[in-house]
Amino acid sequence: MTSITQTITPTTHDLGEFQVRRVLPSRHRRMVGPFIFVDEFGPASLPEGPGMAVRPHPHINLATVTYLFEGAIDHRDSLGTFQTIRPGAVNLMTAGRGIVHSERSPLEIKDVKKPMFGMQTWLALPDGQEEIEPAFENVGAGDLPIIEDGGVKARVIMGSLWGQAAPTTCHAETIYADILLSAGSAIPIDAEADERAVMLVDGEGALDGVPLDKYQLYVIAPGASLSLGSRSGGRAMLLGGEAFASERHVWWNFVSSSKDRIEQAKADWFEGRFPVVPGDPDEFIPLPEGKPKTITD
Repeated sequence: MTSITQTITPTTHDLGEFQVRRVLPSRHRRMVGPFIFVDEFGPASLPEGPGMAVRPHPHINLATVTYLFEGAIDHRDSLGTFQTIRPGAVNLMTAGRGIVHSERSPLEIKDVKKPMFGMQTWLALPDGQEEIEPAFENVGAGDLPIIEDGGVKARVIMGSLWGQAAPTTCHAETIYADILLSAGSAIPIDAEADERAVMLVDGEGALDGVPLDKYQLYVIAPGASLSLGSRSGGRAMLLGGEAFASERHVWWNFVSSSKDRIEQAKADWFEGRFPVVPGDPDEFIPLPEGKPKTITD
């Protein structure tokens, strides 16, 4: 029996200045552990000008995790947070009962070319915690544990891996790691999480000798012990955690176990009942037109 049970090919969205590749949710699989949304973006060089300009938009019943390999993003939210996201740090924004945020390239680099390469994921909040108070935390690169062994440098972003635990808040059991592999190196993939998956984001890599294609998500069999390695050097993300027993629904930026709650969030955004983002109050992304009236199951 193979240790790789599923391979998910991303849907690619060309935004002009860079590409975004989405592997979750897909019609083949909704979640891996608490991860219900997984985007990889770049690598790209944004031209002179405003760069990334994601206007204020809402979320409910989830937590967003932003992690950069290259570049910088200014995060603002309706809690009054302002944080410049830097490579190697983790930004965790817990939407809970509702939050609004924007993501823009820093103004100080508007007139130069800007690298952009990273990951944005959403974590579904577990039963009983979907409506918790909104929160934000930034954990700097220097505060995340790094495992270095035999040409491997792995940063633990969330959860416990290889005997090290990240200080990042986990609402459900979560694992998330950034793994840099030098030529000829390998690292065992911990088998303790209910669900696990690997994405190669740069270079070359293999799971137990099975070559990986970049940007595809490889779901690993529960309990399987295997090794991630590279002949010539590469970079991969490991993600997963506890399996959710209850279903989650997704519509636009909203995730919830309740379809009625998503309908309420849609009405709240349309009617302007979400809070504004201090420092970015003048723009917003409207509720999508032409979207299906019903929620994705």
